[in-house]
Amino acid sequence: MSGAFLTLNAGSSSIKFSIYRTDDNLSEQVRGQVENLGPTARLVLKRKSTGGDIAKDISELGAADHESALTTILERSGDMIGDERVTGVGHRIAHGGVDFTKPAVLDDAAIAKLRLLEPLAPLHQPHNLKTVDAARAAFPDALQIGCFDTAFHRSHPWVNDTFALPRHYYERGVRRYGFHGLSYDFITGELKRREQRLFEGCVVIAHLGNGASMCAVKNGRSIASTMGFSALDGLPMGTRCGQLDPGVLLYLMDHDGMNAADLTTLLYKDSGLKGLSGLSYDMRELSASSAPEAKEALSYYAFRARREVGALAASLGGLDALVFTGGIGENSALMRSMITEDMGWLGIELDDDRNQANATDIGTGRTRVMVIPTDEERVIARALQDQMASTSA
Repeated sequence: MSGAFLTLNAGSSSIKFSIYRTDDNLSEQVRGQVENLGPTARLVLKRKSTGGDIAKDISELGAADHESALTTILERSGDMIGDERVTGVGHRIAHGGVDFTKPAVLDDAAIAKLRLLEPLAPLHQPHNLKTVDAARAAFPDALQIGCFDTAFHRSHPWVNDTFALPRHYYERGVRRYGFHGLSYDFITGELKRREQRLFEGCVVIAHLGNGASMCAVKNGRSIASTMGFSALDGLPMGTRCGQLDPGVLLYLMDHDGMNAADLTTLLYKDSGLKGLSGLSYDMRELSASSAPEAKEALSYYAFRARREVGALAASLGGLDALVFTGGIGENSALMRSMITEDMGWLGIELDDDRNQANATDIGTGRTRVMVIPTDEERVIARALQDQMASTSA
């Protein structure tokens, strides 16, 4: 009986998963997700056929939340794995705080420490840990590990890690953590594999999806990130506000009587593209809409992203490449075009045809502009493989 790895990646609006054989190449058998969590959720499965083609299967689930979606995934995973035994389950965990700087075994002590971080990532951490609980119950003999989105950014220099608050807050953990680390880990690994010169150079990676951030990297190390203490900071997102003057919060508390719960709902669930457009948080719907509010929301999104590219290039002292990844970064030619418009001063120019085709290299200027699909699940699977090897050594 051969073994299998299962990866689980619970996001704010979806749960992704993959199943791998435990061979040297980590052969992926199935990849899928329950997307559009809410009233119109659906399960999307992608399987590799014997000929190498990808077979796609979509099942409409109707109303589903994280809990029911996870139940569906675990049930379907058992069917798909068949006689193979799940020997390892790897989890994407949004927040690792200052202690979890590399993948870690998820025992009772580790999980207890991670629960203390739930207030720092309220849209993700509780779902991540519920997923861990369910997977431990479903596969009690499997190794369970966590891979942390914040870990990649622990190499930040101090000036990009702190806020201008009294210093004791920093010691208490109020600092810039950064997120989407698994995605940045994969992209930097791809750059190292494909082009060592770019890997060693000054690169801005734009992970654009329902959650969005950008990271400045050099030699595979995070130098600065648009996200800070929480997953609210930086770029506007699907339903999250991005950068916001803290005086706005004081005003809303003082004049509108809003409390912490009210602000959490506003900033995490009712803002971003959804709040600006009044229509949707889905980039595809907004791009197809003729409503002026939709166009304004897209313009704001692109403007803030363009501004952050310049800021991150300054933190690096130059720019050799801009890499787009994530659902929007990989698939929205319109948004890539809007973000890079009038950036010739930074050496960024697009080839329209290659951009429309989602080609790997879409730039024509001195600064490379690339589209590289991310694979957070493979990063998790590799960490499982490494942990298994160290455990058996």
